[in-house]
Amino acid sequence: MKKHIPNFVTLLNLFCGSIAVVFAMNGELQLAAYFILLGIVFDYFDGFLAHKLNAVSELGLHLDSLADVVTSGVAPGIIMYQLLVLAGPDWGINASISSPIEISTDNLIPFIGLLIPLAAAYRLAKFNVSADQTEHFWGIPTPANALLILSLPLILVYQNNDIMNGIILNRWVLIGLTIASCILMNARIKLLAMKFRNLSFKDNSARYMLIILAIVLLVIFQFAAIPLIVLAYIIVSLLNK
Repeated sequence: MKKHIPNFVTLLNLFCGSIAVVFAMNGELQLAAYFILLGIVFDYFDGFLAHKLNAVSELGLHLDSLADVVTSGVAPGIIMYQLLVLAGPDWGINASISSPIEISTDNLIPFIGLLIPLAAAYRLAKFNVSADQTEHFWGIPTPANALLILSLPLILVYQNNDIMNGIILNRWVLIGLTIASCILMNARIKLLAMKFRNLSFKDNSARYMLIILAIVLLVIFQFAAIPLIVLAYIIVSLLNK
């Protein structure tokens, strides 16, 4: 019975991701971000439970990646689509039964955001066939990239700063961020895996440093800290030996 517990937690991740997709499609980006975040929490604990319960399986590995494609790929991609629509009032496709869809270059631009699920799916497929991503990852993990994307609507809602709003709703910033995240998820960059084999400070000094830094940044900058934390994660990983 216990071998099914991690897979059940993985399905909770997928369930949260599916709810996030529905909210994101309806423009409820704040609620979509919350459910992505909850899905990421389940994503962390399914692996933890699988090791603790000695229930690691190939089925669990593939199920985890399928859930992540939705929670950390499709849902953030739709959020980026909606942000790009907000960044350009005339962007996006609107249609009704009585009027046909009018397609132009402008209203196709938001679909750039859907490159995120493509890059996430490719990264997860590579992870499944890789044998050297236990102590480290090659490229930014999809949950870390999802955290970066979901932070954007939360910053808009809760911090409502004119400067930050102007940056986030700048079409070129959003397009650049989309392309950069797709590249970084699949780049041959060695990044630290946030998995604790033990609680030793010596063995986990970089991980503890990141956790402490993340807490400090969150207290100071709130949701605006998330992009800084992702950047710090990349820098610390590159400096870590």
